[in-house]
Amino acid sequence: QVQLVESGGGLVQAGGSLRLSCAASGGTFSRYTMGWFRQAPGKEREFVASISRAGGSRTQADSVKGRFTISRDNVKNTVILQMNSLKPEDTAVYYCAAGQGMTNWALDSTRKYNYAYWGQGTQVTVSS
Repeated sequence: QVQLVESGGGLVQAGGSLRLSCAASGGTFSRYTMGWFRQAPGKEREFVASISRAGGSRTQADSVKGRFTISRDNVKNTVILQMNSLKPEDTAVYYCAAGQGMTNWALDSTRKYNYAYWGQGTQVTVSS
């Protein structure tokens, strides 16, 4: 089983930056597409960004494009979400996820049902 642990969340003012980290264990990290999703209270979990196994492909939600960057280190078994120019509407619990078997990768990697493993989440709160 793959275990994922997020860290780096916190309280930040609008316009500020945060760097989220996800540490993976219990599986072969380089075999998994990795994704970040977020969920606000009362809302469905929504896609934020994804990165392919070797890091050669990336997809970002329109709402974060140009502000957030996803990256991975297959030696350290970590995936990073660098968040800049944060807005109050970015406030949510952010989840790291791992999945595989995605054929139409650009589309499939945005769908939460294609991810089998999830972290516990880390809270990001952006004040106005």
